[in-house]
Amino acid sequence: MKVGTHACNVVENRWVNARYKYLRLACPLPLARHTVAGQFFQLACPVTDTEAPFLRRPMSVYGIGPEEDRIEFLYHVKGVGTRALERLKPGGSLTIIGPLGAGFSFSSDWKRVLLVARGVGLATMAPLVPLAARAGVAITALLSARAPADLMREEFLRGAPAEVHTVLDSDGSSSIERVATLVRRILDQRAPDMVYTCGSNRLLALLQDVLGSTAGEVALEQQMACAMGVCLSCVRLFNEDGAMVFHRVCCEGPVFPIAAVAGEVQFG
Repeated sequence: MKVGTHACNVVENRWVNARYKYLRLACPLPLARHTVAGQFFQLACPVTDTEAPFLRRPMSVYGIGPEEDRIEFLYHVKGVGTRALERLKPGGSLTIIGPLGAGFSFSSDWKRVLLVARGVGLATMAPLVPLAARAGVAITALLSARAPADLMREEFLRGAPAEVHTVLDSDGSSSIERVATLVRRILDQRAPDMVYTCGSNRLLALLQDVLGSTAGEVALEQQMACAMGVCLSCVRLFNEDGAMVFHRVCCEGPVFPIAAVAGEVQFG
């Protein structure tokens, strides 16, 4: 489906916990059917009495369907744009641009996948959960958060069967050393066909160190302005067969092989 501008209606916009909100939109047909896990949209955040966002905000898709007009987002309320989104009421309207970017790889022939998520990064990978469940692919999930209230386990799985491991900052179980030990044990005992991650550069670096020959993909979270590949504000370095190359996260990504990510571009 070609990228387009879509006028959507707000169906729900409710708090999930103290920091995150769930946004459900009714969008023109058949937008949901042509959106895949890992893609994102640019949201035109409304101007309010107290907030005036200038740029659209890139936001990964949290839910797709099952209705053909349903698109869902899960967002952390922390800045001007998300504070403006937080004010949206059911019955209101929101303009979105997309679907944008390259999504995750997936095969129904796989036996098991491992999803490693921290914070709102779980929203990006959430569409993979029903995809795997419908295909009969077993799911192992490693969820990392500051504290139990931030885990959003139920919001991630939404009833799908999975083997879940949780690690927390509050009890020290999310330390790199302990998580590395846990991931190695999972790889040895469960042997996933694909590992996915999003939401933490520390977890990305850890996976680069421990995956070995296991295939992995990461959805990169990056500052963007146009999200169309023109402004180059989201360029990052990648290692492709020993050659260092630049890619735009908005266009060539946001999903890349875990092993290929080299680092962020430093300007100035």
